[in-house]
Amino acid sequence: MAEDLKKMYKTIVHDHFPPRMEVSFVDENDKRQTLFYEKVLWNIDNVQKGLRYGENPGQEAALYKLVNGNLALGETETIQPGQYLASDVELLQSGKHPGKTNLTDTDNALNILRYLTGKPSVVIVKHNNPCGVAQSDSLSDAYAKAYIADRVAAFGGCIAVNKPIDKITAKAISAQYAEVVVAPDFEEGAMDILSQRKNLRVIRVSNIGRLNDFVGKRFVEFKSLADGGIIAQWSFVPSARSKEDLMLAECEYKGKKYKINREPTPQEYDDLLFGWLVESGITSNSVIYVKDLVTVGIGTGEQDRVGVAEIARDKAYRKLADRYCFERYDISYNDLKDHEKRLEIDQIVSKERGGLIGAAMVSDAFFPFRDGVDVGLREGITSVIQPGGSGNDYQSIEACNEAEVTMVYTGQRSFKH
Repeated sequence: MAEDLKKMYKTIVHDHFPPRMEVSFVDENDKRQTLFYEKVLWNIDNVQKGLRYGENPGQEAALYKLVNGNLALGETETIQPGQYLASDVELLQSGKHPGKTNLTDTDNALNILRYLTGKPSVVIVKHNNPCGVAQSDSLSDAYAKAYIADRVAAFGGCIAVNKPIDKITAKAISAQYAEVVVAPDFEEGAMDILSQRKNLRVIRVSNIGRLNDFVGKRFVEFKSLADGGIIAQWSFVPSARSKEDLMLAECEYKGKKYKINREPTPQEYDDLLFGWLVESGITSNSVIYVKDLVTVGIGTGEQDRVGVAEIARDKAYRKLADRYCFERYDISYNDLKDHEKRLEIDQIVSKERGGLIGAAMVSDAFFPFRDGVDVGLREGITSVIQPGGSGNDYQSIEACNEAEVTMVYTGQRSFKH
């Protein structure tokens, strides 16, 4: 029985989806706009197959790439056909055919990575949410920071980078267990190191070097409903992508004007923008904390904003404890049985407030009351970024001013479901 269960995850489901798909939009004058797709297949160990299965074994699934057509609605047009990212990956090493979650994790990692331009950047995604994101002056350092930000969740994740992988980074990656590695290219010797992980899916996406071309571009998204209905919408594009796009928090309430007392420092601006762009790829409701261009705590998919702010805070504490335990004793915090050593780590983490002192707090939607922002303020954050627009914005402004914390608005909500 146990062997049958293990076999389930190795079985390739032979899907019955056709090789081509067309999606047509027809207006009231019977004018038709059609998008043309082709199914993606890979030849691995003499087996030609697309996705091995969908979200779970037993679910047939197919990946299609956009090969022709264009959709123009109003002033908006889709990304032009042939500009492939996750829909047409080059498998340098597969071990086994990729599944649906491997491709969607890859896609969301690239979705975030396209906004992190310039510096070497690393995004580690697990179950379609980032668990560690970092920018640094070298790729190996960015990877080390992204990995250690949440070492536990990174296990079996998808690692995407925006620079060619060198041997130092390859050694660090191969020392961990990952499902997928995505890069624009690989320096000499890097593939020899990564190939030691036989089941690691190594993917080259040459268009990563052109990720800037995808910034601000939209595509049509489809959400299928339980009765077979479909919701179509344009993909989300964060409009606040530079310091000039942000507004110092201010509002008026019952005839009185409220305004944040101080402007962010250059470092705070960097963290706020970095966090806001990472936020665009996180399931809502979400709140995250960022410090020195590294995610500290990521809270995802909660029903209330105070709750998700607390989850992100609690994760920051737990992940920092695990980091210190791993660095000192080469063991996870949960496996550390020595009471004195655990107590020592707990005291350090408590003193450092989970690494949140001086961090930026990022929210994908406004804070309806000050209690959400208060969660971060109690931990020593120094800056906040949020869309603004709540009838009670004055409460958050007052809370930040009391703590000498700055806050900026993006003027745009960043929900993702």
